[in-house]
Amino acid sequence: MAITVKDGVFYLETVNTLYQMKVDAFGVLNHLWYGAKTDDCMDYLLDYPDVGFSGNIYEAENQRTYSLNTLPLEYATRGVGDFRVPAISVTHADGSNALDLRFEDYHIRKGKYAIPGLPAVYADEAEAETLEIRLKDTASGVNVILLYGVLWDADVITRSVVVKNEGSAPVVLNRVHSLCMDIPYGDWEWVHFYGRHTMERQAERAALIHGIQESSSTRGASSHQQNPTMLLCEKGCTETTGFCIGAALMYSGGFQTQLEKDQLDQVRVVMGINEDTFSWLLDTGDSFYAPEVILSCSEHGMGELSHRFHHIIRNHVCRGKYQLSKRPVLINNWEATYFEFDEEKIEKIAKQASELGIDMMVLDDGWFGKRDSDTSGLGDWFVNETKLQGGLGRLVERINRMGMKFGIWFEPEMISEDSDLYRKHPEWVIQIPGRKPMRSRYQLVLDMSNPQVTEYLYQVMSKILKENHIEYVKWDMNRSISDWYTATLPESRQMEMPHRYILGLYSLLERLTGEFPDVLFEGCCGGGGRFDAGMLYYCPQIWCSDDTDAHERTFIQYGTSFFYPISTVGSHVSAVPNHQTGRSTSIETRGTVAMAGSFGYELDLSKLSPEEKKEVSRQVSTYKKYQELIYNGLYYRLSNPYEENLSAWEFVAAKQTKVLVQGVVFRAASNILRHRIRLTGLDEKAKYRLAEDGRIYSGKALMSGGLLLPEIKGDDIAFEICLEKVS
Repeated sequence: MAITVKDGVFYLETVNTLYQMKVDAFGVLNHLWYGAKTDDCMDYLLDYPDVGFSGNIYEAENQRTYSLNTLPLEYATRGVGDFRVPAISVTHADGSNALDLRFEDYHIRKGKYAIPGLPAVYADEAEAETLEIRLKDTASGVNVILLYGVLWDADVITRSVVVKNEGSAPVVLNRVHSLCMDIPYGDWEWVHFYGRHTMERQAERAALIHGIQESSSTRGASSHQQNPTMLLCEKGCTETTGFCIGAALMYSGGFQTQLEKDQLDQVRVVMGINEDTFSWLLDTGDSFYAPEVILSCSEHGMGELSHRFHHIIRNHVCRGKYQLSKRPVLINNWEATYFEFDEEKIEKIAKQASELGIDMMVLDDGWFGKRDSDTSGLGDWFVNETKLQGGLGRLVERINRMGMKFGIWFEPEMISEDSDLYRKHPEWVIQIPGRKPMRSRYQLVLDMSNPQVTEYLYQVMSKILKENHIEYVKWDMNRSISDWYTATLPESRQMEMPHRYILGLYSLLERLTGEFPDVLFEGCCGGGGRFDAGMLYYCPQIWCSDDTDAHERTFIQYGTSFFYPISTVGSHVSAVPNHQTGRSTSIETRGTVAMAGSFGYELDLSKLSPEEKKEVSRQVSTYKKYQELIYNGLYYRLSNPYEENLSAWEFVAAKQTKVLVQGVVFRAASNILRHRIRLTGLDEKAKYRLAEDGRIYSGKALMSGGLLLPEIKGDDIAFEICLEKVS
């Protein structure tokens, strides 16, 4: 069994890890251990001195070494003597905020719990077990149920929280974080993934300071600026050695990750919905469900940890027809035409693409309403027949006759003031009464917490999808959200709206993806501004970044790879000079970088030379040849582009039979040795044939000595190495 209980100690075990908690003599749930299996109860590590100004619970009488301010707690509260960052904070009807949670009972069941209205890891009874631990406040009717999903083979534990009000008066929830974990010992470094629009998920590693460090978003989306993931690594941890813990929040709205190193050098991590844009009035008899955190750890470095997150997200988060299957190679018209197109231009792009082996034509922004710029039309999801004479159906049919699939762009959550929808329903916009709303990209935001809004969006979007043979939807969202206010809630409950917005978004996505299971939905938020495990539950791939510059994409995709499977990363070849940076790189380099994801093109094919078109055809053929390996193989980061003059990555088939190594050397230099890269994840006793020249190498040689790259002439030069196991 994955979950066992003995003498008040809870053992949550996977193949390689142990998570351990204990109910102490006072009913407080202590966190004991998360790490490698130990075959022992780890409570012997809880040996605390009398720390000055650390108070003691009343029942402890004069046991001054017993303090909630020093003990490792499983779910920390506010107002009862623990002065570190809490996981939960409430305000009772009498205005007080103390919450003293003590153990009540527990239940174990087969299978994995689900969360009403929220995405969550799924698994059947043979793959997972669920533990529910109920804690109850000593003086009120507040109950907190801690949920743990244990996936044995995946080496993953999931965590969520349910708060129930069984008292006689409403309670205000000010903070309900999904993860709380105390780590008493260790010298830790923190890795988070910061950025900006067109430069998302930049990996930053730093030693923990005494005090609180935070990664968060209040932007209404998980954001370009921070990602709802984090790594905690022992100092000296590398890709292949050392202990590390990873956590990913399955939530697409404002989030908060806090790490506190306390007076005793202990570390507490909390993660969940951002308290700055959250409050929830919990009426008597009601329950609040927090989003889920995916948790894993590794004794063998960050590479192994990434493999576990890649597996769990691909196999137990992503869903639908395209969860594990190959994806079509697509071409998107945006950078080729922007708003200036008609059906003739689109058909011309599709015809050229089909001749080069591309599978799908995606029609981006501008096909609907009065949409000739980004200042009008959003919300009017009906075909602009001035641009597409004869309607969308005729265009789709013509492109299908070329042997190509057809996809289309929506930005459902947004609205333009110059639109029929706004003129009819201005009250559907997020806007505080008496204040002018903030515009961004000259657009406003629809109130997704309003069921009338999500019903309207369902009706207009499903009509388009029902009436036309559309096999792909790009779901965009191009601004941050402020001015939180909804007419559907009373003034006292307005700060529920940010979370209700996300619940409305998820309900619409669930409805559409359920009704159109053969459509590939791709998430997008100005590129990678909502790249999180919550969106991947509905969209098995997400547009990685609006920055398609091959050089910068190596850094963006490097950071993305720590948690997210390569199959989820939308990555395209675009025109040069690049529209975001002005940099020019070869089409070979652009293609190699884009292949480390769900592959496609975003340029005007008519402007390519015959040689470049030949290269496009080769790239498409190569990608289709290796797509299964790219999606299903183990992914290894072979270099750190922040510290080295190259970015290199590797795909290894499950049985180590095939290997694909790709990368980019950033800067050429004279009078130097050839670059060398050492491979990893191979069968050291096997022999491997290099596709380029047929030479045979031992697996051990490739991992110990490595391979020499071709001589590099020029900057940002790509390389690709293919090997096959021969014995």
